[in-house]
Amino acid sequence: MNTSRPFQTFEDLEVYKTAREFRKAMYKVAAKLPELEKFNLCSQIRRAALSLTNNIAEGHGKFHYPDQIKFMLQSRGSLQELIDDLNTCEDEKYLLAAELQAIRNQAWHVLKLLNGYLYFLRTQASSRSALLHEEAVEYSLPTRPDVTHATM
Repeated sequence: MNTSRPFQTFEDLEVYKTAREFRKAMYKVAAKLPELEKFNLCSQIRRAALSLTNNIAEGHGKFHYPDQIKFMLQSRGSLQELIDDLNTCEDEKYLLAAELQAIRNQAWHVLKLLNGYLYFLRTQASSRSALLHEEAVEYSLPTRPDVTHATM
């Protein structure tokens, strides 16, 4: 008997769960930065980390696969920014090497999941079963007997 719960929301996506944990780790990185980085690197890390998970959530809310793909690509771009921010932390010696490596490993895992989800979305978008079919409906304005239409 299958007791797993059916897919419900973006919060059920493994990629979202993993990205969320990575976002929390990056917020901790931002909190450890020196005061001189408060309005620069710290702010940038927080914005990119939030963008990572926000884009997964927003993309999941889109009806069409191409729209979902667009948001997942935005999310992947935010992740790449965060990896570069980690490089800055390394260059400036803001974090210990072991801590940086652990966070980088998390980042690469998120990237792997994002790429897998993008592959899934692209496969769905290209399959015939994913095509949207709607029946043609004729639209007409309702006529009201108390309204006369003037001609020009």
